Amino acid sequence: MLYIGIDLGTSALKLLLVDETGRVCREVSRTYPLSFPHPGWSEQNPEDWWNACLTGIPELLRGFDPNQVAGIGAGGQMHGLVALDEQDRVIRPAILWNDGRTEREVEYLNEKIGREPLSRYTANIAFAGFTAPKLLWMRANEPENFRRIRKIMLPKDYVNYKLTGVHCCDYSDASGMLLLDVANRRWSEEMLAICGVTPAQMPRLFESYEPVGCLTAEAARALCLPQRVRVVAGAGDNAAAAVGTGVVGPGGCNISLGTSGTIFISSDTFRVDPNNALHAFAHADGGYHLMGCMLSAASCNKWFCQDILGTADFGAEQSAIRQEALGHNRVFFLPYLMGERSPINDTNARGAFIGMTMDATRADLVQAVLEGVAFAIRDSFEVARGLGIDIPRSMLCGGGSKSPLWRKIFANVLGIPLDLPKTEQGPGYGGAMLAMVGCGAFPTVQSAADALVEIAGTVEPDEALTALYEDRYRQFRKIYPACKALFSALRQ
Repeated sequence: MLYIGIDLGTSALKLLLVDETGRVCREVSRTYPLSFPHPGWSEQNPEDWWNACLTGIPELLRGFDPNQVAGIGAGGQMHGLVALDEQDRVIRPAILWNDGRTEREVEYLNEKIGREPLSRYTANIAFAGFTAPKLLWMRANEPENFRRIRKIMLPKDYVNYKLTGVHCCDYSDASGMLLLDVANRRWSEEMLAICGVTPAQMPRLFESYEPVGCLTAEAARALCLPQRVRVVAGAGDNAAAAVGTGVVGPGGCNISLGTSGTIFISSDTFRVDPNNALHAFAHADGGYHLMGCMLSAASCNKWFCQDILGTADFGAEQSAIRQEALGHNRVFFLPYLMGERSPINDTNARGAFIGMTMDATRADLVQAVLEGVAFAIRDSFEVARGLGIDIPRSMLCGGGSKSPLWRKIFANVLGIPLDLPKTEQGPGYGGAMLAMVGCGAFPTVQSAADALVEIAGTVEPDEALTALYEDRYRQFRKIYPACKALFSALRQ
């Protein structure tokens, strides 16, 4: 049998066709636009996601028997607010995960409602990217649109709705809305009341591997698939990527270097960071996880190379960095181009180079960008270690992990071995694995991961270089606190 994995990303929809052995038979990608209508805002048209499916899935199946397709599973960008009216039409462009317009609403939730009640209601505090602050913003700034809302959904759930006609959401993705009682896996009545919405406006909740339905007749015709194809609830992109790299059950860790960067620590028990610097979410395997998320990771390197240096040849830029320069760079970079979430939770934070002198080179700045992202991930790594969590090694995935230099920097900044998955397909591969479980090919997500995920190689840290980066990291940690007040003043 065949399974379709969907990775609904910020810049593109990536589709995988996977057989029952886990082999990726074909890949197809469709890009779509991203809109920035005001500084710090980020929006997308949900219809673009569905149109990408309509053209991409038939191409994915070209040359294959569509009757062999058993299931579809999606991993999607989290937190985006998709609002539908009573005819299930999109009311306004989706407000995305990296949108920073909700500073006032975040302050209201964290300071007026209070961090302690929020953590009690949802296991988390408010961050600008979360869905609940966006609902408050919409209620205050677009009251006519807010009154029209009949269903509130997340990005990949809109695609699932178009596939099945079911308004659904899984627990891992719902965890990032600040509307879910994560500990009890149900919508939080208190948070719904605070945001002025009702349980009827929320989608039905499922485990990530549970089927939500089969294809509608209309979707089956449009996609050239049999109507019996099962669609599972899927997962938020980070949880789906963790499944795809085998980070399920207790004690696993995955670091993802995509547009955003995450450190994902899986567990079979529910726990909350008392300072809420890390997110406490449900996992796609039926358990839980802690996660730190930085808003700009590989996108920092893309921005600097393409927009500033005017080149898309990332490899050439990195080849100019001498190996002996690692651990000795005097230039530092704060990677807060879109503000920041974990662990500082500061929408005012901004990117900055510091430490430049007349002899600073182009290569020094490129190196500083790579190191700054690694240092920022380590900030969340340190929070987890402060909770007594032992992280002896981690998986590493995402577009940024394809750089041998960046892999080496990460292994030595963190001081742990980093395993590279043989099949590095991120959320789409995890979505296909969830579909396998939902169709009965495997009894559990753990058994699917045990059977399908293999390690292609490991990057080991070097003791001497790790010591050098330890000193650099201690210096890096002083920069943001020194700039914090200035960042806030610059927004006035």
